[in-house]
Amino acid sequence: MLLPKKVKHRKWHKGRSRARVIETRGVNVSFGAYGLKATTSAWINSRQIEAARRTISRYVQKGGKIWIRIFPDKPVTKKPPEVGMGKGKGAPDHYVFPVRPGRVLFEIDGVPEATAKEAMRRAGAKLPLKTKFVERV
Repeated sequence: MLLPKKVKHRKWHKGRSRARVIETRGVNVSFGAYGLKATTSAWINSRQIEAARRTISRYVQKGGKIWIRIFPDKPVTKKPPEVGMGKGKGAPDHYVFPVRPGRVLFEIDGVPEATAKEAMRRAGAKLPLKTKFVERV
């Protein structure tokens, strides 16, 4: 699974919800011919990214090349079970990538459009947000 090798700050602030803010970076299909674009916002963790990646690569089998356009680098902390309020912030538990609407999550090339569309549809089912299939402009 994806996680950073080294981080500058071990714990981050949670941040405010940017649900209605549209993404400005990473909105075009840049590497492949087809892509999977987010239409809603969510935090995607490394397990969900890996599940979607495996779904795409299994569906296209040996053909095509896949690009993952997101990387989970935001740490999410969690306190152990049955620990009372207070006593500080918990230890880093997992890493997420905050996705805003418009961000291209995955790209694929070297496969027919129908195959790419079905692979992206299946990958989108593994993610906690709504997605759509996009082509390179």
